[in-house]
Amino acid sequence: MMIISRKALRTRFVSTKTISFFVFLLGAAALSSSAFSQAPTAPGMGSNVIVFDPSMSVAQIKAVVDPIAAQQIGNQFGTRRYTLLFMPGTYGSSAQPLNFQVGYYTEVAGVGASPNDVVINGSVYVRNQCGSSGCVALSNFWRSLSNLTINVTTPKFGCYSGEFWAVSQAAPWRRVQVNGNTTFMDYCTGPSYASGGFIADSVTRNVVNGSQQQFFVRNSTIGKWSNAVWNQVFAGVQGSPAQSYPNPTYTVLPTVSVSREKPFLFVDADGNYNVFAPALRTNTTGTSWGGSSPASGRTLPLSSFFVADPSTSVQRINAQLASGKNLILTPGVYSLDRSIEVKRPDAVVLGLGFATLVPQNGTSAITVADVDGVQVSGMIVDAGPANSSVLFQIGKPHGAKPSAADDPVTLNDVFFRIGGAAAGSATTSLQVDHDNVILDDVWAWRADHGAGVGWTINTADHGVVVNGDNVTATGLFVEHYQKEQVLWNGNGGETIFYQSELPYDVPSQSAWMDGTSNGYPSYVVSDGVTTHQTYGFGIYSFFNRGIYIIEDAAMTVPVASGVAVHDAGTVLLNGKGEITHVVNDTGSAATKPGALNPVTAYP
Repeated sequence: MMIISRKALRTRFVSTKTISFFVFLLGAAALSSSAFSQAPTAPGMGSNVIVFDPSMSVAQIKAVVDPIAAQQIGNQFGTRRYTLLFMPGTYGSSAQPLNFQVGYYTEVAGVGASPNDVVINGSVYVRNQCGSSGCVALSNFWRSLSNLTINVTTPKFGCYSGEFWAVSQAAPWRRVQVNGNTTFMDYCTGPSYASGGFIADSVTRNVVNGSQQQFFVRNSTIGKWSNAVWNQVFAGVQGSPAQSYPNPTYTVLPTVSVSREKPFLFVDADGNYNVFAPALRTNTTGTSWGGSSPASGRTLPLSSFFVADPSTSVQRINAQLASGKNLILTPGVYSLDRSIEVKRPDAVVLGLGFATLVPQNGTSAITVADVDGVQVSGMIVDAGPANSSVLFQIGKPHGAKPSAADDPVTLNDVFFRIGGAAAGSATTSLQVDHDNVILDDVWAWRADHGAGVGWTINTADHGVVVNGDNVTATGLFVEHYQKEQVLWNGNGGETIFYQSELPYDVPSQSAWMDGTSNGYPSYVVSDGVTTHQTYGFGIYSFFNRGIYIIEDAAMTVPVASGVAVHDAGTVLLNGKGEITHVVNDTGSAATKPGALNPVTAYP
């Protein structure tokens, strides 16, 4: 069990040395080499969307993926981004498996209609990063794996036998089937801490959770799950452990009330690229794709999308959206002089390779109008040099908030960052003013390390503010903001899995007072809200300035018959200070490093 700050270790990592590319992937010269002369390409998506065909040998594939990994494994705040697409077929064999590592800002995805259409005999793995404080996975962010099957084949790997995916936040698995053993920690090098994984719409066999402080699995099938630390949540998962919080710390919901999976690229039988936009599912268990009937949703031809790159002006992007196009953002960093505006119902905005949006003039990076059914996924939103009031706005403040429960706005794998890559500030990262919205795997992070970090530098009040009614969060990670991490003002809200760390760098108690209360609660349901449900919460503190800092309550909620908290706990990671109560005035104080202070039900 981890008893020291997982992020305090990050600043002491020794970056992996970047080696020269065997092939130069950022220019046309790479595709003209003999290794790529027969490789299919994704039309109009640029050279950082790299497509592999099953006719390519393992050696040819590794000539590309290994140099990318070598460059990206230690490149936490770099600007290069990649999407690695695998066409339908089989890669590797028992005699010559395909095994490769995944670093920062790298998306690995199959482009079949089903995860069974792309099969890798081998492994696609993430390991610890090692430095002077040991080897951990606490900063293994911003990478993903989706829409393929892995037949785990790792001969002569020694301790690393199995599918290793040692990650923390913003590193999701979606539509993945693993035949073989899986571990979400790298136990081969110590101390092996990891924190904060997310799986949806996937199938695994035996899983080692290991040192993962918290983990969320939704709408999946698992064989066996071993051990728990502070907060493991299973919602709509076939084969999940039994409900047992806090010993062990398993929170289990048999079904998921509402969900909508992430849109994805696929190639049809005629070789044409499309995007599949999944439909809403209600009260579900298991995956969307494993049954006898195909998953429901919309197939959108690539011709219905405008494909942008970082050189594309926002004016042109908005004009294309206004004309009725959907939007693909290819890998890269987008410097925005105005907001991307999504005004059409049911529009799809799909980021590839962790496309990163950075507003330059204090605007929002992206706004979604008071319309229904918009699906936005696969991107990072960075705070820019001028303070933005809101980085991502859904609905119009004080607007009509039209209700469409059967066609919600959905965010999948949308991540926010205040500082870290560069100095930046924003008052609120995500504001939801629309009714019926799904937030699925959202990480909002005020950086505790990297560039432009400090109490008066990367300023940010709130990670998420919800004003709309009937908003559901499935997998919500919000960390280090300077006031409430989450402020929930709408009725009918539900959050399944929440992970939060309070700000590390509070300079004094007087600098962090909520009126007369010590500190700001992490998760606040406002007075006047009459219906709200929460399941599986972990809220942690590490006050690292050597001053005794107090937070009176990790959560505050109104006392109302329709408001309930299920399975919430606090932990002092390390440092000097305390969280006095878990929710309102209930729950013991977090004062002993590493000790969980649980509340199973409130009221």
